[in-house]
Amino acid sequence: MDHAVNAARGEVALKIGAVNLVVAATIEGLSSVSTALDCKSLSDLFVRLTGTEVAATRAAIQFLTVAGDKDEALRVLKLKDFTACTEAFTKALAHHFEGEEGNDPAAKGAK
Repeated sequence: MDHAVNAARGEVALKIGAVNLVVAATIEGLSSVSTALDCKSLSDLFVRLTGTEVAATRAAIQFLTVAGDKDEALRVLKLKDFTACTEAFTKALAHHFEGEEGNDPAAKGAK
């Protein structure tokens, strides 16, 4: 099932195996990823999320997914999915640096 992506909110489609997700770099989600990874700065968090680090990728799927079955995505995650993950996380993070594009509601359906 494809999920609606609200680009104005910084949401990005991500496919892991056959699992369709929508991720967004929300402050709440980024805080949870940062805490899980024990990041010391925003720079550290950014480098780890965009550097294809396994723990960072798993944490980002867990905490930045706003729609889709993140548990199933984590179960089927393979190394071949990491390029798509890195691209999605980079695009979601870039949204914070591209201007003030609203605070629309998140996509429905996150598990």
